[in-house]
Amino acid sequence: MPPTDTAKAASRRELNKVATRRAIADAALALLRSVGAGNFTVEDIASEAGVSRRTFFNYFTGVDAALASLADRFLDNVLDEFRLRPADEPILESARVALMELADPMTAAPIAELFSLTNSSQALGRCELEAWEHCTEQIIAAARERLGEGADELHLRAMAGSIIACGKAAMGVWFEERGADLSPESLAVFRQHLVTAVGLLASGFNSSGTTA
Repeated sequence: MPPTDTAKAASRRELNKVATRRAIADAALALLRSVGAGNFTVEDIASEAGVSRRTFFNYFTGVDAALASLADRFLDNVLDEFRLRPADEPILESARVALMELADPMTAAPIAELFSLTNSSQALGRCELEAWEHCTEQIIAAARERLGEGADELHLRAMAGSIIACGKAAMGVWFEERGADLSPESLAVFRQHLVTAVGLLASGFNSSGTTA
């Protein structure tokens, strides 16, 4: 059946919410680039995004949360690919393949830039922590979808924490190698480090069990 007018309106509202959330996050990143960490406020972000202060707080609790949300775009793309994998496939293998399926390395640009900037600023330490915590929650939710509500909580949290540790390791090695280079070539290296790290985890850190 064709969608009703009510359903269409609801869909438009959701798309508008996504667009507004992204505009606020982009504004926060633009200010971070131009004036540096700790030199702008919620009001500055709202003004840059063209929204009210009240609207800002409808989406984020503060500056750190707005910046941390930049990690969502990359993670959303990965989880979309993850959900396309066979239900009986081991979760870590699904995660590795999902990372490989990201054809455009520029999808990693926002999260890579965020962590490049946090690496050089102690003021952004809370932002980085919040981003990793949110990623952990999202990974747990996706794994619970796959395993069902009866999944063991320790299993879920240990696995998600291990994946996040792999992400941090990949990010650290990439930054040491490439610094603030956000070119497609550099971001392709970052993605490959993620693939390799998760592959190592999936194989029990048996390097012969990982393939690019």
